[in-house]
Amino acid sequence: MILIAAKFPVLPEHADAWPDLSAEFTQATRSEPGCLWFEWSRSIDDPATYVLVEAFRDEAAGAEHVQSQHVTLAQQRLPAYLAATPTVVNATVPQDDWSPLAEMAVPKQG
Repeated sequence: MILIAAKFPVLPEHADAWPDLSAEFTQATRSEPGCLWFEWSRSIDDPATYVLVEAFRDEAAGAEHVQSQHVTLAQQRLPAYLAATPTVVNATVPQDDWSPLAEMAVPKQG
């Protein structure tokens, strides 16, 4: 799968509204057949920064996403709310879902 983590530095005056501002883009991406997940989190160190963790089935699904109409619309609309260009880490990993974090295993009850 293609795994992507991106940091979006939102202008402080728009930080609380970012989930609504990006909602259409988020929903459209989550509806793509090759999207495994597309999840936003807000930084606890800087509440004007949102972290996006997304995954796509394979390179073809990632390319389909980048070429979609909703990405084009997001590229036109969302930068107006950003304080700087987002940063990204992109990697291909040999799995297709989350794996248990063995170092934090929770013992079975009962």
